[in-house]
Amino acid sequence: MDDADGSAGGGAPEPGRLYGPEFAADPGRVYAALRAHGDLAPVELSPGIPATLVIGYDAALEVMRDPGRFPRDATRWQQGVPADCPVLPLLMYRPNTLSANGPVHARLRSVITDSVARVDTGALRGHVEAAASRLVDAFAADGEADLIGQYARVLPLVVFNELFGCPAEIGDRLVQGMSGIFDGTSAEEANAVLHRATRDLVAHKRANPGADMASWMIGHPADLDDDEMAEQIALLLGAGTEPEQNLIANGLRLLLSDDRFGGDLSGGSLPVEDALDEVLWTDPPMANFGATFPRQDVHFRGRVLPADQPVVISYAAANTDPSRTAAGRVGNRAHLAFAAGPHTCPVKGHARLLASAAIETLLDRLPDMELAVPVDELEWRPGPFHRALTALPVRFPPQAPRP
Repeated sequence: MDDADGSAGGGAPEPGRLYGPEFAADPGRVYAALRAHGDLAPVELSPGIPATLVIGYDAALEVMRDPGRFPRDATRWQQGVPADCPVLPLLMYRPNTLSANGPVHARLRSVITDSVARVDTGALRGHVEAAASRLVDAFAADGEADLIGQYARVLPLVVFNELFGCPAEIGDRLVQGMSGIFDGTSAEEANAVLHRATRDLVAHKRANPGADMASWMIGHPADLDDDEMAEQIALLLGAGTEPEQNLIANGLRLLLSDDRFGGDLSGGSLPVEDALDEVLWTDPPMANFGATFPRQDVHFRGRVLPADQPVVISYAAANTDPSRTAAGRVGNRAHLAFAAGPHTCPVKGHARLLASAAIETLLDRLPDMELAVPVDELEWRPGPFHRALTALPVRFPPQAPRP
């Protein structure tokens, strides 16, 4: 195996590289090589940035359920990381629920969960379907489309702007910043764009409150200050746009390329929920995340995990742990794609609703759609954290937009 696989011929295995085109093209090959280390593997998130990747399913659950030994605060780690480190913006400490522990985490999370609980899911599905249909109208007559740029990337932003009462101009800047952070390209600049846009949205909603998530969060009894509000919004944006577009796109890719799912598309039986189950197990939109930072050296499963070095959960590798059976994934929600423990994604139900409505609407409108290139020619975006296509080109019989 070559160095990109995480091993050096004839010597001790080298850290796996979660960056570069080889990893983006075939992360499963890297995870398979890393299993020689057991449940925990040494990796580099970017050049010179070491971490431990948790690749065993049971080990991942244990880490996520034990915030005492595995807290989320990256403050001490980031002091030794260059300001232009490409993974710093996604792992750095922020005053949000993802970075917090204990009572602070409970306070910040309550603002999100209480506000999410006020969202009418029936109305949300209707909004998603209407927005999705408008997007299809824009390309239905062309007979071809890129389902990333023209659909999967746009739809979550439209929904986010509606839910948060966010002006489109601010929304565009939010996504520009978030996409740059995930790709790790010009990450410092992207982080600055995101910082400005989130604070602009908070100022706008304080001046113009409405019946929306941002206003409900601002009015919550926890009384978040502007920085806390901006960081919760950035977190929800990160969860609701980048991973969401990947879930939609990866689900469509599977439906259009795998005969187990695609055979019924034109027959009226759309196995969308089955496909989403499969994707969340084998190709989760966030492949590696949930970084924790032990405050002192931790002895865990026969390894010593260094203090203040990231311990990152590989949802993708843990879900495909060979010790777990691959049978019966359809309808099985025991995957780790939405994390577990106190930091379980608080909007996972809404995320799944959005993805299923998006895919169902598209396939209902364009049932004879097919990939425009062989599935193995699709390209993946770089980055250690997400599983994201660069484009998803399709073709279909042209249709007139609906009246």
